[in-house]
Amino acid sequence: MALQSVAISRRHSSITTKADPLGMRPMPVNRFRCMSANKGTTHAQESKVETEAWHEAVKKMAVSALAAATVVTSTGIALPQEAQAGMLAADPVKNANALLRYALPIENKPIRKIQKELEQISEDLRIPGSKSLGTVGKRVKYAASMLDKEEKNVRASFAPDSVKQGDEAIEKLRNGLNEFKTLVEAEDKQEVPIKQQEVLGYVGDIEQAMVKGFPFEVPSEYSNLPQLKGRASLEMKIKFKDLREDNATGGVMQIVVDGYNAPVSAGDFVDLASRGFYDGMEIQRADGFVVQTGKPADGEGFEENGTVRRIPFEVMVQGDSTPVYEETLEDNGRFNEQPVLPFNAFGTLAMARSEFEANSASSQVFFLLKESELTPTGSNLLDGRYAVFGYITEGADLLKEMQVGDIIEYCKVTKGLENLQAPKQ
Repeated sequence: MALQSVAISRRHSSITTKADPLGMRPMPVNRFRCMSANKGTTHAQESKVETEAWHEAVKKMAVSALAAATVVTSTGIALPQEAQAGMLAADPVKNANALLRYALPIENKPIRKIQKELEQISEDLRIPGSKSLGTVGKRVKYAASMLDKEEKNVRASFAPDSVKQGDEAIEKLRNGLNEFKTLVEAEDKQEVPIKQQEVLGYVGDIEQAMVKGFPFEVPSEYSNLPQLKGRASLEMKIKFKDLREDNATGGVMQIVVDGYNAPVSAGDFVDLASRGFYDGMEIQRADGFVVQTGKPADGEGFEENGTVRRIPFEVMVQGDSTPVYEETLEDNGRFNEQPVLPFNAFGTLAMARSEFEANSASSQVFFLLKESELTPTGSNLLDGRYAVFGYITEGADLLKEMQVGDIIEYCKVTKGLENLQAPKQ
C-alpha cells in the first residue's frame, strides 16, 4: 500500500491526513506558534512570525508523518498517533548488541559500570585523529581496575549453574582488557573498535551468566501461545531476485530475539522459524523505511486448525518487572516512558499488525531501517506502539539492498531453541 499524501489545513489550525492513514490525531498549530511578547509588534510582524512558526510546525509534522508510515498489513496500516516524546537521553544507545546487553534482567552495578565505560568508547572514537585515544585509554584502565576491585561482587551474582561460564568470561575479559591497554598505547586506532567489541562480548557473557531463570510469569491467558523463556539466535539468508550493487546476489543476517522482555512475540517468531514458515517467502515491503515479510499467500497470518493465531501487543517498560499486554503505551497513558527494547538500532525487529487493533499481530514482521531524522532515538513515533522483540546483530546493511520480491531462502534457529516453550493445550 502506498503512502497517502498528507493534507495540511491551516484554515482550521490543524494537521490532518487524507483518510487519516497514519492514525494521527489532529494537532493544533497554535501550540507551535511563537507569538511575540513585545506589545509594540505590528500585526504584519506578528503575522510573519506566526507564518514562519507555522511552516516550521508543518515541516516537523511532515517528518513525523513520514516516520509514522510503517507497518503495512493486508488489513491496513497500523500507525502511531502524534508523538508525545519525553526527554532525550544524553547518549542514546544505538548498537544492537549493546541494547541486548542492557536488556538482560540483572542488577549487578559493577559489571554495568564496566559495560558503560566500554560502550562509551564508540562515542569517543568519533573524535578525529588520535585525540580520542587518551580518553579511550582511561576508560579501559577504569574497566580493568573495576574488574579487579569488584570481581568478588561480580562473581556473587552468577546463577548457580552458570558459575563456570561466568568465571571463564571474567578471565577472558581480564586478558582482553590488558591487550586493549597495549593496543591503545601503540596508538592503533583502527584496531580499537574491534577490540572494544571483543571485550564487550565477554562482558555480555558475564552478564548472561548472572541471569537466574526466567524473571516473571507470563499471564496464563497466553499459555495457548508459544513462549520464548530466554533468548534465541536465528540466521536468515536472503536471495536477491536480480543482481544488486557489486553484483551482489544476496546475503545472510544474524538475528537475536529476546524472550526475557517479549516472550510471546519472540516465541511466535521462533516457533514459526522452527517450522520453516518463512522459508521461500518473499520480501513484501521495502520502501527505505521498513522491510516487511510474513504474510502467507492464502491468508492474513499463520493459521492453526483454520484459525489465524493472534499475538497480543507486548512491551516491557524500563523499571517494570513484567511486560504491558494488549494496550500500547499511548493507549494506557504511559507514552512518555521508554521500552526496554526500543527502536534505536538499524535492523530493529518488531511485529506488524492491522490499523486499529493492537492485538492483531500474527506472522507478519518488519525490520526498521533506522534514520535519525525520521525516528530520533529516544523520541520516536514507534516506541511503545509496536512490539519489538529482537535485533539484527550482523549483516543489517543487507536491508538497504532488499527489494520487494527478494526471497528468504531460509530463516532458521541456530541457538536457544531449547528456550521455546510449546503452547499448552
